[in-house]
Amino acid sequence: MGSPLASWPWASLGSYKYLLYGPLAAKVAHAWRETGSPPLGSWCLHLLVLLALRSLTFQLWFSYGNMLFFTRRRRVVKDGVDFSQIDAEWDWDNMVILQTLIAAMVTNSPSFPGVAELRAWDPRGWALALLLHVTVAEPAFYWAHRALHRGPLFSQYHAKHHSSPVTQPLTAGFGTPLEALVLTAAMGAPLAGAFAAGAGSVSLVYGHVLLFDYLRCMGYSNVEVVSHKAFAAVPALRYLIYTPTYLSLHHREKDSNFCLFMPLFDALGGTINAKSWELQKEVDQGMNDRVPDFVFLAHVVDVVSSMHVPFAFRSNSSLPFATRLVLLPLWPVAFAFMLIQWFCSKTFTVSFYFLRGRLHQTWSVPRYGFQYFIPSAKKGINRQIELAILRADKMGVKVISLAALNKNEALNGGGTLFVSKHPNLRVRVVHGNTLTAAVILNEIPSNVKEVFLTGATSKLGRAIALYLCRKKIRVLMLTLSTERFLKIQREAPPESQQYLVQVTKYQAAQSCKTWIVGKWLSPREQRWAPPGTHFHQFVVPPIIGFRRDCTYGKLAAMRLPKDVEGLGSCEYTMERGVVHACHAGGVVHCLEGWGHHEVGAIDVDRIDVVWKAALKHGLTPA
Repeated sequence: MGSPLASWPWASLGSYKYLLYGPLAAKVAHAWRETGSPPLGSWCLHLLVLLALRSLTFQLWFSYGNMLFFTRRRRVVKDGVDFSQIDAEWDWDNMVILQTLIAAMVTNSPSFPGVAELRAWDPRGWALALLLHVTVAEPAFYWAHRALHRGPLFSQYHAKHHSSPVTQPLTAGFGTPLEALVLTAAMGAPLAGAFAAGAGSVSLVYGHVLLFDYLRCMGYSNVEVVSHKAFAAVPALRYLIYTPTYLSLHHREKDSNFCLFMPLFDALGGTINAKSWELQKEVDQGMNDRVPDFVFLAHVVDVVSSMHVPFAFRSNSSLPFATRLVLLPLWPVAFAFMLIQWFCSKTFTVSFYFLRGRLHQTWSVPRYGFQYFIPSAKKGINRQIELAILRADKMGVKVISLAALNKNEALNGGGTLFVSKHPNLRVRVVHGNTLTAAVILNEIPSNVKEVFLTGATSKLGRAIALYLCRKKIRVLMLTLSTERFLKIQREAPPESQQYLVQVTKYQAAQSCKTWIVGKWLSPREQRWAPPGTHFHQFVVPPIIGFRRDCTYGKLAAMRLPKDVEGLGSCEYTMERGVVHACHAGGVVHCLEGWGHHEVGAIDVDRIDVVWKAALKHGLTPA
């Protein structure tokens, strides 16, 4: 049996733990039904409203802290938050649940004044709460916190909280029940004193609790928001309010900076970290910023998937993208952001991770999938991509890889437009399709003698056909253009040209069980495949699997090496740690240090070279 108050009693409930709010909601619903109007005099209603506002506070601070395009230069700890930390902190809101339940018991006791008996505002209560916070809550928390860092108390109760290597606003709620009770006492003591003195008010409850949460989230945000100039102008201020740098030093070194919000008590206790102010100045000035070695230039797919970004909802972005009904009410908000990006936005940083000491970032062009097919938008999209490449070149980025539609042949010739226009680029521009082709080709069983290829004259289709015919595999190339087919056929060695066969109808593949799909297939078109067919895919979006007697492959992808660090978000529909093959192609280009651009047509002779390089560096087929 574990130590008391070291684990949550509802840990086994999973998401059903939110049913603990049921009695509060039921009481509010009953009163509303009885009176026909919202029960504004019910503490239960106010506790639920306060719960929503508290959750919003944590969420807004989390979103702000992870908007790298705003905060990247002022991040205290440069490491990323990985999946293990996200999973450990998944139930960070246990503290909020506990505090809400305790508040419900207190406010429903006979001795506690009802809402109708209280003033909306009482300045005496605010003044008393501030006095009690400084004289009671701060010193009590300081000594309790120091105690939690000693001997068995740390290992049994506090080590879990410090196991998170990078603080986040959600880390503020992550811990054991004992830690939550200590925080509850620190938060509740000023309120209890004000109410005991007859100076309590509704605004005091809301204001004190939300301000407490606000300051906790600020400290754990890992983004320096307090200007060092304020401390230089008023030196005494540094003892009255802590900073994210101050808290981060405590979280990493564990032997200093124990205060709740006021470093004054660390000064009195002799536990201020000597590096606190100098490091805070360095972080505030952006002196710790770093140039990425590799950039993956992506774009937004659609409005719904735009909510999958890491700075929106961590529980969403840390899992493969799927349409979740709970997010659909936010669709209008996401749509509004789309319009804003369309008219007044530029390429921005979305996420990052580290691989063998190299910083890899994902940037996003502020355009959505459908916009790439609007003729009038073509010039503007190319301009956005060009500016991103020039920015990367100026910064000193080594490789920039173009994702999905950003390298569309009809848009910019697979990146050739930018390389031709700027011949002196130091950054290497890569479309990554060589590795994409390699992934698809290596999925095909070695005993296959015939394949059916759609999208056969596309960039990828051409490379796949030319590679397979060299292996003496018969390729049924679906295309209506004899001219384009003959052009590709003439590129093959004379002895291999016989293995390339033009077909114009899906019926030609009725006996072929290996389909390589580079063009969307309707259910009617899929029915021509014989039972047992496997569909390999490089079409975006992937085809829908209508045939139960067939199997469907996923988009070409690779799993990043095991020593990747700070990766905490999924790339669209990919599993954790898996990226699109074109992303992986850029990673390989960077790791190998190749000095050439990879744009335009795929060099078939390099498919095996790139594949072997990927495996050498620890990337594996997904």
